[in-house]
Amino acid sequence: MKNRDHAAGFGILIILGILVLLPLAAVLFQIICPGLDPGKFNPGNLALVMDVFVRPLWKKAFINSFTLSVGTTIAGLIVAAALAHIRVHYDFFGARIIDIVSWILMIMPSFILAQGWVYFSSGNGIARAWLGLEWVSSFVFSFKGLVCVMVLCKYPLAYVTIRTAMEWYPRRLIYAARMNGASAFRSWLTVQLPLCLPAFCSAAMLIFMDTVGDYGMSSTITAVYSFPTLPYTIYSAICSSPVRFDMAGVLSFYLMIMIVIAMAVQYAALGNKKFDYLDNGSEQTMAKKPGSVTSVMLSAGTMAFHLTALGIPVGSNFIMSFSSSVSIQKFRFTLDNYREVFGSGSVLLEGIRHSLCLAGIAAVIGIVIGFCVAYVLTYSDFRLKKGIDMLTLVAMAVPGVVLGIGYIFVWNQRWLAKIGLHLYGRPSILVLASVASAIPLINRVLVGGMAKIPRSLLTAAQVQGAGFGRRLWTVLLPLLHNSSVSAVLAAFGGSMFNLAITTILYPPNYSTLPVYISDSYNDLKFGYVAAATIVGAVFIITIMMALEVLLNLGHRKDTAKREVQLNENDA
Repeated sequence: MKNRDHAAGFGILIILGILVLLPLAAVLFQIICPGLDPGKFNPGNLALVMDVFVRPLWKKAFINSFTLSVGTTIAGLIVAAALAHIRVHYDFFGARIIDIVSWILMIMPSFILAQGWVYFSSGNGIARAWLGLEWVSSFVFSFKGLVCVMVLCKYPLAYVTIRTAMEWYPRRLIYAARMNGASAFRSWLTVQLPLCLPAFCSAAMLIFMDTVGDYGMSSTITAVYSFPTLPYTIYSAICSSPVRFDMAGVLSFYLMIMIVIAMAVQYAALGNKKFDYLDNGSEQTMAKKPGSVTSVMLSAGTMAFHLTALGIPVGSNFIMSFSSSVSIQKFRFTLDNYREVFGSGSVLLEGIRHSLCLAGIAAVIGIVIGFCVAYVLTYSDFRLKKGIDMLTLVAMAVPGVVLGIGYIFVWNQRWLAKIGLHLYGRPSILVLASVASAIPLINRVLVGGMAKIPRSLLTAAQVQGAGFGRRLWTVLLPLLHNSSVSAVLAAFGGSMFNLAITTILYPPNYSTLPVYISDSYNDLKFGYVAAATIVGAVFIITIMMALEVLLNLGHRKDTAKREVQLNENDA
């Protein structure tokens, strides 16, 4: 048993090392060895690390990324905590919409949301041309406006985490504080809030990491408002002529430094404290119906907020898809954009087909590797499983633009062509990168599911003579069905709309859906881009819904059969 655990553990370490650690090391090594060319090895290039505080573009990109991420994290936590508190404690009309909109915003790619905000807020956009709101453009395309837009895109990451923590109320601990003279606010501040610290730290990390590595939002907004960030500047360094490998390495180094510092702050805040309070007289928080006035205010407030967060970007895309002009001021209703999308031989449809193939393969490979990783972390006695857990966390933290550039450096070496592994310029490199970005999410979902399944069930099956494969097939997999379906769908959807990786790695004449939409947007084909976005999103969502039905179909039949057998046995 131990030998099998060790073999599986070392195998997973090797796989994660190739998929995650090797590309990351290659990016950072560019500082002293541009292009990984031994002839260009120069330790003196380490002096470039300090140039980020001297060179205007590097300094501006660093400051923009840092301030934008910190501002979004702080404001996002406040918004998410307020929404989670309202959702958990009050039962009112429209409360369920908070959950629905949050999940939609989590799934929707940032570059599509950014497109909608550009259509709405630009100088000739919807806000000014139709609503007469002259101030919207100057506000949105400013630092404060970008923070607001990022908060509306990123707050769901924190909301889901914080809401889960708020669903349990430490009744006995709160009563003890109140009996010792603490007011209701003081007992909340000194007892309940500190117990939610892990959730707030995790929520802050999710927002910070997603913001600091967001390429889609910055690449879209930059077309209207000059606000360079580290991901976009790294991409520009690779696409410039001559290629600036050293610049990409230095900026990637600082991008990772910011993430490492954020992780260190999280660990320092938590320390070795214990936060397990569910056995101390805790009870699940029950939502209460507020008074009529409060209920109306909550309903109106949440509706207005979510119309802003989701309605503006999606509605703007929808309106622009029927426009015959790039300017809303000259709007004239037309279906030509949709006719072009559905036209014979449309490159968009080919991009959707390529994206579907990549996402399907990445989801299948990712679920296999992610399941093995989750199993080793949950049930094995492998000594280095903390290292595996750290690698998956690193893979989640590494921005897509850094990972994509790392894959170029690793798989674009001349000597790999001699052994048939020169993958750069082939669709297979997109598959590898998509799998690497999907594994952390799959692993987190499956680890959460496996944590609820006691090891004793597998041990009991083994005592009854079931082999390893039979234990997995008859015990573990049926109990993990819902988690597995969620992991597959999350990996599939994430791979479909991964703009950073596909933009950097897509081979010539092999367009994908995100790349095609982004290129058309940069060509100022706004109406066509909006129509392509609507068609592509509806198509993908329909496929994901059908996939969910198919994956659950067999499980429901098996569940029904077991219920029938149990009823017959009882009879």
